[in-house]
Amino acid sequence: MGITNSILGWFSNDLAIDLGTANTLVYSRGKGIMINEPSVVAIEKRSEKVVAIGTEAKRMLGRTPGNIIAIRPMRDGVIADFEVAEKMLSYFIRKAHNRTTFVRPRVIIGIPSKITQVEQRAVRDSAELAGAREVYLIEQPIAAAIGAGMPISEPSGNMVVDIGGGTTDIAVISLAGIVYSESVKTAGDKMDEAIASYIKRKYNLLIGDHMAEQIKFEVGSAYPIKEKRTHMIKGRDLISGIPKTLVIEDGEIREALSGPISIIVNAIRVALENTPPELAGDIIDHGIVLAGGGALLRGLDTRVREETNLPIITVDNPLSTVVLGTGKALDQLSLLRKIAIASQAAGR
Repeated sequence: MGITNSILGWFSNDLAIDLGTANTLVYSRGKGIMINEPSVVAIEKRSEKVVAIGTEAKRMLGRTPGNIIAIRPMRDGVIADFEVAEKMLSYFIRKAHNRTTFVRPRVIIGIPSKITQVEQRAVRDSAELAGAREVYLIEQPIAAAIGAGMPISEPSGNMVVDIGGGTTDIAVISLAGIVYSESVKTAGDKMDEAIASYIKRKYNLLIGDHMAEQIKFEVGSAYPIKEKRTHMIKGRDLISGIPKTLVIEDGEIREALSGPISIIVNAIRVALENTPPELAGDIIDHGIVLAGGGALLRGLDTRVREETNLPIITVDNPLSTVVLGTGKALDQLSLLRKIAIASQAAGR
């Protein structure tokens, strides 16, 4: 193999990772999105051996026998379990490289905008221990803006709202930097919790996380919808202790979701109030871009439009906007150096 080919091979190993609370997406340079799996790891308690990771592990949530636990190593957008996060990252990096262990890629990871330096260090250390040669961190709102095709390098205001699993990141971006950012720990997970607690309170029915998430996808909405939707739910009756099914309507779930949605909408309003007037004028022209899995909630764009009187743009594929933006940054090193929070060679 010639020198040019080996150099190309070296660089083509580069990976962009959206390390999310709910899902982890991995983009490989020149190949596109290689992995889109839940951020879940199933572990055997006694031996601490990993039983399953990703999609297979998520199926086990709430269904494991006593000796196996299913863990979500990310909580509210940050690493809650360092060792498990490292195992998960290592697995996804190897899987993206067809299980090749000797490859040491350059890795760029999208992280929430308001995480502390200690939390940033934890993400970087996890990636290095998982086999990364060099680690760059970029803020998820900037990655989402790049993924949505916004002109972030220009001297004009762009507002992006990235509603993930653990956090909602709101940022006003100009000249490839964040002018103002707001991050609230209310997003997809809190919506699921709100649905579960509403059903428990109203119907004395206990449902699992998976069922709550399913209800959100099937009948969840942030604004009244034209066609009424219903969904059959299954859980355990808290009074009799016996499994039970009941049919729920979209209006009830909208009521259950009103709390988390109000927090997100309020955070958007606070961000707009803190935006410099010149950039606020640009946002009137460009609108607010909604990204992340939470942007898929029916009627959310209408609700935000009503509350702000601004145009709302929901990107084509909200779930992959961050990882696609992170991937684009891999191809533009000059932009990457401008927007990266920090870069660190693995030094090994």
